Amino acid sequence: MGVNEVRKSFTASVLLVAAALLGAGAPAAAQAPVPPNTDPTLRIIERILVKVNGEIITQSDLEERQVAAIRARGVQPSTNAELMQLVQEVTPSVLAAAVEELLLVERGRELGYQLSDDQFQDYLDTLKEDNGIESDEQFIQMLEQQEGMTLDDFRRLVERQMLAGQVQQVQVLGRVTITDVEAREYYDSHIEEFTEPAHVTLREIIVAAPEDPTANLLADRRARGEADVVRERVLNGEAFEAVAAAVSDAPSKDNGGLIGPFRLNEVAESIRELIAGLEPGGVSEVRRTPQGYQILQLEELVEDVVRPFDEVRDEISQRAFGERREEAYREFLDELYADAIVEWKSDELRQAFEQYRNRQLAAGGQQ
Repeated sequence: MGVNEVRKSFTASVLLVAAALLGAGAPAAAQAPVPPNTDPTLRIIERILVKVNGEIITQSDLEERQVAAIRARGVQPSTNAELMQLVQEVTPSVLAAAVEELLLVERGRELGYQLSDDQFQDYLDTLKEDNGIESDEQFIQMLEQQEGMTLDDFRRLVERQMLAGQVQQVQVLGRVTITDVEAREYYDSHIEEFTEPAHVTLREIIVAAPEDPTANLLADRRARGEADVVRERVLNGEAFEAVAAAVSDAPSKDNGGLIGPFRLNEVAESIRELIAGLEPGGVSEVRRTPQGYQILQLEELVEDVVRPFDEVRDEISQRAFGERREEAYREFLDELYADAIVEWKSDELRQAFEQYRNRQLAAGGQQ
């Protein structure tokens, strides 16, 4: 397939995706535009994009996945350029997902997995009950109207998902174990994730002053003198919150000057230095701020709290298990890819797929 044909096909795909996103009722294949200067009698109804061990992914398969991926983003493109950009963004990942699903489904069939009539009916009954659908006929009608699918199409979709899920359950999860020793090692190497950072609660009094002290030296000096007097009142035994409520020019005066709690590592370094060494109830020196002169009282300081291993054991197991499961899944897919015969009918799509897969492999190696 030449470059021009690839571009025409891609443009046609974008238009089909647009039709689906705009809620067009006709099936995508029936709406496929004929490229300019092409004999309509030579139009290909269903183009194969890739074969995986003889199983195919078609243009329609890709378009359906593109539509679903764009809808999942919750974005409604308003121009062809926006739509083109979205299609380009989602295509590598949906193509990779389609190939992976084929590999898993084929392995499931090799292992003898299948969706029985009873299993499908149970699934259908649960789906209808969850969505308030009263009959199979109503469900079939909704499938046709909303998704453009027949019941057979839907069954094939459910079976693919079931087979892929069963293969992962048996072939992947069976490889994953987490021992207590490994859980402890995970805890030690991720200790910061199980540590509640120190936090501080303060009270403040602000005596308003000009933002630029040089603009009105007299007013600035007067404010500084008032702040010194206020600090002496607190040091001489008056309750900080009462003085704040009476004289502070900060909005916090309505709460007795209370501010926080804040994570200590998120507090400005100048404030950390100002309150360093204070015990709860201790009062800082007067500090100049753009709003005026500030006096702080340390209300509470809670140091870093490390959650004990026994408390987070289950959480660690879940985290580590999830990471191991992802690693095992990637290894299993690599085995399937190594044994698979993949035939690409489009160099453009092959390159997009390979670039996406290489990024995945690189990201997995960095974990």
